[in-house]
Amino acid sequence: MFRAVFHQIVATLIVAGIAWFWAGPHAGVSAGLGGAAIVVPNLLFALSLWAAARAGRASVARFLVGEFIKVAATLALLVIVAGAYRDLHWLALLAGLLVALKANLLAILIKA
Repeated sequence: MFRAVFHQIVATLIVAGIAWFWAGPHAGVSAGLGGAAIVVPNLLFALSLWAAARAGRASVARFLVGEFIKVAATLALLVIVAGAYRDLHWLALLAGLLVALKANLLAILIKA
């Protein structure tokens, strides 16, 4: 679980650095915020599952509720970023979002 979140963090930092270099600081921050909107809920979800497993309370229902909360938190963070960051670079935000989402797939493909 935590390895997947680590891959997402690294991928977000890489895309934010590339966006910063290519399109300027606002694009770098936008890409970082897009990735963070994925990484933060995923990290909290992974911590929740880890704590439930350690306590012996892991269940399918807990997983489904946690997944729903994770998706809702991601959408809420994206709405907050869109409303709060006035110099938002939309293409960079989407790049950070997509790279963070696909970081796990890349990690699986590299290991295969």
